[in-house]
Amino acid sequence: MSAFAIAFDVGTLEQALALDERLGPGPEVAKVGLQLFASAGPAAVRALKERGRRVFLDLKLHDIPNTVRGAAAAAGALGADLITVHATGGEEMVRAAVEGAASAGQGTRVVAVTILTSLDPASLPPGFARPFDLEATVAALLELSERAGALGIVCSAADLTGLRARRHGRPFFSVTPGIRPGGAPAHDQKRVATVAEAVALGADLLVLGRAITAAADPRAALAAARAERDAALASLQR
Repeated sequence: MSAFAIAFDVGTLEQALALDERLGPGPEVAKVGLQLFASAGPAAVRALKERGRRVFLDLKLHDIPNTVRGAAAAAGALGADLITVHATGGEEMVRAAVEGAASAGQGTRVVAVTILTSLDPASLPPGFARPFDLEATVAALLELSERAGALGIVCSAADLTGLRARRHGRPFFSVTPGIRPGGAPAHDQKRVATVAEAVALGADLLVLGRAITAAADPRAALAAARAERDAALASLQR
């Protein structure tokens, strides 16, 4: 069943805890990204874990393998359930993250970011081959990540159809950012999908951001997203 991660992209721990309160109880994962972690640090992870949330620590580690191994070990010791690295750091680096996370003994898993959903072939930085084969690149990064022991990848929902065609039925775990309830704006994301579209494409963990957290009533917005997901799942079972 497709699950939700809520992006706690706020500036202080107090704001994060207030958001958690406004969301209300539920199985959703709290995604702690760069903004909150730079402000509140490990306390943000600990506080959300104490409130019963699973935590997706989205720091997108990208450095030499030894440095990433140590950072992943520290994230694991905090109790983060998922951590992110950039797959473009290479197989050795991703493997170092997997090893570091495992060394903490908390069950922390690694997911590897492929191509950011804020980028499309027209907006890639200089140095990338033109024309850029996005589908082949994401597929290669998935294979690299799995060889390194990662749980799966972070990719656009739009990438899933091509990946599944190339995999010939072999499953993989996918985290899809840029997810919006039907009718919500795309903001600064370029490769986005609605909740229903992501479910139909087989996404495992759907990341919801401002459409929920900036809503006048985050709890009601989340309830609507759950209903959209459940309707999409039901239609797949007919």
